[in-house]
Amino acid sequence: MADTAFQTQYRQEFIAGFEQKQSLLRDTATTEVVIKGNEATFLVADSGSAEATTRGVNGLIPARSDNLNQYTATLSEWHDLVRRTKFNVFASQGDGRRIMQETTMGVINRKIDQEIITELNTGTVNTGSAATGSLSLMMKALTILGNNEVPYDGQIYGLITPALLGYLQQLKEFNSADYVSDRKLDGSGARQLMQGYYDWNGMKLIVHPNLPGKGTNAEKCFLYHKSAIGHAANLEGMDSAVGYDDEQDYSYARATIYMGSKLLQNSGVVVINHDGSAFAAA
Repeated sequence: MADTAFQTQYRQEFIAGFEQKQSLLRDTATTEVVIKGNEATFLVADSGSAEATTRGVNGLIPARSDNLNQYTATLSEWHDLVRRTKFNVFASQGDGRRIMQETTMGVINRKIDQEIITELNTGTVNTGSAATGSLSLMMKALTILGNNEVPYDGQIYGLITPALLGYLQQLKEFNSADYVSDRKLDGSGARQLMQGYYDWNGMKLIVHPNLPGKGTNAEKCFLYHKSAIGHAANLEGMDSAVGYDDEQDYSYARATIYMGSKLLQNSGVVVINHDGSAFAAA
């Protein structure tokens, strides 16, 4: 006969699992709100690299046309629906309805980022063969943008993998007070979204957990200007519905968004080919 009767206690407050729950990229793109329809057209206008001219021999100033290009983002509908019976919610640990609502919103937020990353990855300007993170690699990407006449105006964003951040954090130019007034290793300058938002050398670096090839020798990171990528969504933005069906006795949570993204200026995106394999799990 046992001389004890142990009791198991279950924590009612659930612990969120590790996954990206917020969109880290929507604010880094040129956004457009769609009131009605399934397309949003962005106009990119410039002079076409025109040069100033002098007055002609006929006494007239030569006229020219501006370089006008339209790019269309096609909206698609994206949903995530989770459903649990009333008995399941009643009998299970934690706040089942809240879990459903939070996870379904996370799914849609990840899709927003996936759309933007997919368009950035269509860019054809890159840093060459994959290399490990270094000051030289970052400056090469920034220089390419500068050579493409991309303005150094505080709207340049970098999407980097955790591995590339690991290399940058070993650089004195990234952390030392001799080079920067806001040291990064103590986290004081990090935006509290996922792994952080680092404002460094005029670039806003966002560590993203879901970039192509993460953890391999073929990681894809990106340095780009906000005007190089467009993102359109319906007027109401994300629709989050939570409800209960009396007839079938179940609760549900649904998140929906109508959206589309489009690369607007290829010259404003540099694909950084990075080798992050040394920092991958064994």
